[in-house]
Amino acid sequence: MASSFSILLIVVTMVALLDVGSCGTDFTVHVEKGSCPTKLSLVTNVDVSEVEIRAKGSNDFLECKGSGTKWTIESKEPLKGPFAVRLTLKNGGYRVDDAAIPEEWKADSVYKTKIQV
Repeated sequence: MASSFSILLIVVTMVALLDVGSCGTDFTVHVEKGSCPTKLSLVTNVDVSEVEIRAKGSNDFLECKGSGTKWTIESKEPLKGPFAVRLTLKNGGYRVDDAAIPEEWKADSVYKTKIQV
């Protein structure tokens, strides 16, 4: 029969494993200084393979140019928020936050998304 100590050790180990498995980094997006309605320059806090944004009311994501943590998108027409962000991780998985960058975004501001990586 298992002792109370053994049972406690098993429970603590399981809780620790579950806790580590659920930990992640909050994905943030820094809208760089110099961004304007026709150019959005982003710096992410995590190295990713691809970043796309979708303006409110649009069905299509627009691909940002860049790599790693620096991404830019330019448009002839003003880009209107709020923006959904879809990112592709280095391992091939992807994440989406439908309201990552607010409608009244400001250059040189950091936005914490709902994405955990």
